[in-house]
Amino acid sequence: MAEYDLNELQKIHENKDVLNYLEQHGILEIKKFNDVYDYEKELYELQVKLLKLQYEIIEKGKRVLIIFEGRDAAGKGGTIGRVTQYLNPKKVRVVALPKPTEEEAGQWYFQRYIKQLPNAGEIVIFDRSWYNRAVVEPVFGFCSKEQHELFMNQVPEFEKQLIDDGIILIKLFLNVSKEEQAERLKERKEDILKQWKIGVLDQQAQEKWDVYTGYIENLFKKTSTKKSPWLEITKDNKKKARLASFKLIINALVGSEQEKIDSFVTKHD
Repeated sequence: MAEYDLNELQKIHENKDVLNYLEQHGILEIKKFNDVYDYEKELYELQVKLLKLQYEIIEKGKRVLIIFEGRDAAGKGGTIGRVTQYLNPKKVRVVALPKPTEEEAGQWYFQRYIKQLPNAGEIVIFDRSWYNRAVVEPVFGFCSKEQHELFMNQVPEFEKQLIDDGIILIKLFLNVSKEEQAERLKERKEDILKQWKIGVLDQQAQEKWDVYTGYIENLFKKTSTKKSPWLEITKDNKKKARLASFKLIINALVGSEQEKIDSFVTKHD
């Protein structure tokens, strides 16, 4: 246990001296502290900007739809949590639809998602979306080849209609390396507080990595348009990926690159 010199502590009058003292006595690593401080500071600033934009969305009756897709354990849930943390909860909804019911399975594929589209003044965030049919469903054989191809042909026109009707559509794809995914899935298994995150399909994410990759590449090729591009964030650092997500959302809402785009972000259009 660290020992403290009362005389030394009494001489400290400035914050920087406190930090220096803690570092010298092996209590604190300044670099790690600064990294966390810088992240939290930038995150807060971006959350404030997003909240101000929400005021405008509410006032002007705009409709915003944000789609979060990505590989398993890429950090979608954590990012969505930070995005919504300080927003007006009455005007933001997170939608994570379960497996289709028997009735829904007999409907047009987009039908159950249409019910969840944003109302005037509202932000809706899809934690996974109709794009299940582009990647997850074909990877695991949950849809036929014909159903997959039909979806891929229909989705660009479907999204064009949403945008033409005034919906602001933002599509984010979070990607990680195979090695990083393996580490995060391992952590989920070992951490009792994270074990609820492990699904049946997550356990096969590593085994089917290459199959996933093929469908993801096809996703960008077939469903990215100038009106509705995919914004891919490829970063193993969760904090940097979260900040990048905020910047992309803010830029899309203001209609310009107000926030500097990071080098690990790819715009597919």
